[in-house]
Amino acid sequence: MDMRNGPPDAQSPESLFATISSGVSIPYVDAGSGDALLFVHGSLCDYRYWDEQINPLSAEFHCIAPSLSHYWPATEASIRGDFSLETHVAELAEFISALGLESVHLVGHSRGGSVAFNLARCYPRLVRTLTLADPAGPLQIDETVDSALPAATNALRAKVSDLIEASETEAGLELFVDSVSRPGSWKKSSSSFRTMAIDNARTLPLQFRDPLPAYSRDTAADVKCRTLLIDGQNSPRMFRNNVDRLAEWLYLTDRQTIAGASHGMNVANPRAFNKLLRSFILFE
Repeated sequence: MDMRNGPPDAQSPESLFATISSGVSIPYVDAGSGDALLFVHGSLCDYRYWDEQINPLSAEFHCIAPSLSHYWPATEASIRGDFSLETHVAELAEFISALGLESVHLVGHSRGGSVAFNLARCYPRLVRTLTLADPAGPLQIDETVDSALPAATNALRAKVSDLIEASETEAGLELFVDSVSRPGSWKKSSSSFRTMAIDNARTLPLQFRDPLPAYSRDTAADVKCRTLLIDGQNSPRMFRNNVDRLAEWLYLTDRQTIAGASHGMNVANPRAFNKLLRSFILFE
């Protein structure tokens, strides 16, 4: 995921917990004041993924980053409900309400991009602006043909699940991370990223059993807010294809590419990512 940088020098905010109406306790970090800026992590990640955004952007915004249910620091004893995108969307809507927020500037990366996209579709009053960075999920280009991931991708994911469930965790994570970024990414990644990925490895087989819904012209029409679309110059083609199509389908979009970056562009080049995000929000 192009995660070669370590954690920022500034100390991360302390974790907090919000109990939502369904009874789930959502861990999150919170810093700054002003307009609410809510970050949604993707696969193998949690609120720690956004450290490089929370610390600098909290000088101007109220930055909030939750860990979705089942992700670290959740324990088996504390987990309630199924792992699914639908559950994460509903929980995130409840989380925003539990914090007493009317609406947020919503930012999602990878699988978190799909969560954010569907939150903006289903709960438009909660989303002031939407930012999608390398959003994950299949494309529905021809409405008469069912969307699906390529067979090779599904075969790779099955192998990753087998390795993780056989306790060959790092081998499975290396295979997956290199597939969504570029070969060698796992070995080049920072120790902080590897720790985070290992902490969340058990979510990956659960994720593979819950296919993401497709992006289509019709689903994009449900998103009514301004949207910033970001990809990395070296992001895998599937993510760049999603950004290209969503740039055509979504209303009021701004499309940007971060030079030299791959899938984890917000960590590989946080200064460029944060500048794009700040300019987009303040332009409103």
